[in-house]
Amino acid sequence: MFNKQKSKLLSKSLIKIKKELTRNVNIKLLPKEEFIIRRIKEQTYSLNKNNITRTNAYLDFYQRHPEIHWAFLGHMVSRNGGWNMTDLKGSILSKLLSKKEATSFFTFLERGNWLIFQDAYPQFLVYEESKMKGQNLFHLLPHLHVSKFMVAVWNQFWQDKDPYKLAIALIVNEQNYLEKRVINNPLFKKDVFGTIEFKLQDILSMNQILFPYVKNKQLCLSGQTLNHFLNLHERILLGKRLYNILFINRNLLALTENWASSHPHSASRKDYWPQIFNDVNEDTPGRFVKTRLKSCQLLPNSPRFYSPKLEYAWKNQEHQDAELGDWYSNWQVIYYLIDSKEHVDGEIKHEYCKTLERLELAAITKKALSFMD
Repeated sequence: MFNKQKSKLLSKSLIKIKKELTRNVNIKLLPKEEFIIRRIKEQTYSLNKNNITRTNAYLDFYQRHPEIHWAFLGHMVSRNGGWNMTDLKGSILSKLLSKKEATSFFTFLERGNWLIFQDAYPQFLVYEESKMKGQNLFHLLPHLHVSKFMVAVWNQFWQDKDPYKLAIALIVNEQNYLEKRVINNPLFKKDVFGTIEFKLQDILSMNQILFPYVKNKQLCLSGQTLNHFLNLHERILLGKRLYNILFINRNLLALTENWASSHPHSASRKDYWPQIFNDVNEDTPGRFVKTRLKSCQLLPNSPRFYSPKLEYAWKNQEHQDAELGDWYSNWQVIYYLIDSKEHVDGEIKHEYCKTLERLELAAITKKALSFMD
């Protein structure tokens, strides 16, 4: 995969990152720096209560520091995480999953969401502190259990201010961070990845990440579908595509930023599509179950899909401390930081509507088969 010819693609800044990765630096903290570490941990803990607080914190940070592109990407992906959590209690998935399966799926989603925030947000706060003081404080990062890889990248970012390399490095970092702590977690392998429902996700295209925006008074959805969630390489490439969708087209970025700023996150899909979803359950008990959606429109006299707010769907969770250990072992991961200049057509509204139709049909079929047993 990596060879001498490919090494010629490395820019001067990437070569500097490679060199930085060979250094072993362990700087003893000053008392005032220990205070900064404690404050960062406290701030992170207070904002890591649930998907709503995390998602809002990412957006707040991005609005303070728009050069940190990953903060907005993280905000939008975290919105999707919240929608996935409430889907488990919504009109469709609640009919496809048992209560135990839904709880296992939520625990999996919540753990990943929590882990990424407690790793990424302290990095942001160290950057904010560095910016405020006008000095590089990234030697604090190892004391927050941040990967050696990110220490090298932040040091380079402090010099060249390249938002692309930093954003992609954060994608690489967070996906590797999850690989050990979530994807290879024996409990999730048994209760989530081993279930028929999880394997069906590839068939039903349930892993769609949506970026809503409004254009000409019409809802638009850009995004991508992840078909191989358990594959680390595929998740990183997906992250790069999602970044390109958001940040290559400046007009689309402005529209998505405007949407995010004007639509507070509740984790109900009503946030972006109130014509199709409602956070109040309109289904009538005992109603004859039939399809209600066709070509992104509700059929006449059909109730909207139930999509509850997070606060009514799931309680806040207590988490065990993140498992320690640095995922970084090979400098060649820096090849991910090379810009492929890939143009991505992110239009996904039609595909998402088809997914809803397939899921609803699956739920109706399951209910019909239960009557036959």
